[in-house]
Amino acid sequence: MAATSPHRLIRACRAVHHGGLIAYPTESVFGLGCDPYNAAAVARLLQVKRRPVAKGLIVLASRFEQLEPLLAPLPAETEGTILASWPGPVTWVLPVHAKTPLLLTGGRNTLAVRVTAHPLAAALCDICGPLVSTSANRSAGRPARTALQARLRLGTDVDVVVAGAVGDSPNPTEIRDGLSGEILRAG
Repeated sequence: MAATSPHRLIRACRAVHHGGLIAYPTESVFGLGCDPYNAAAVARLLQVKRRPVAKGLIVLASRFEQLEPLLAPLPAETEGTILASWPGPVTWVLPVHAKTPLLLTGGRNTLAVRVTAHPLAAALCDICGPLVSTSANRSAGRPARTALQARLRLGTDVDVVVAGAVGDSPNPTEIRDGLSGEILRAG
């Protein structure tokens, strides 16, 4: 986190709280994010990304408690398995609370969520709250692995690019079904 000052993190969070879009480093690529509770910001993110609503999104957090308002209660054993994998590069698809926004779920009764181990992404979530997290690129384009690539791929459509290094993972995070444990996307 040394590459980014607290002032820059606060600037990014101000943008998020005002409905802006930010790009920030995660475990493997730069993420494009916004406030998951701001429907206008999520709609803007989907438009910038050129991503269909039906695909759904990932919500990133620094701790499980940030995700709980979006999720249905989990069986204790399931919750234990999930919590044992976090923080870390495993995204879980879990049943949602009835009031979880459709723009996040893509119309499904599940949502992809992750508690990040990336120190800068976690610091952002500590001060901003949970963030939508999708790769910082247009749909079908190559994901950005640097702040410069994020800026070049998204231009002025992103309000703040948070400088920092992505994690060591060369692949996107693994995605698992929370109830079955089935791997939906290998990491």
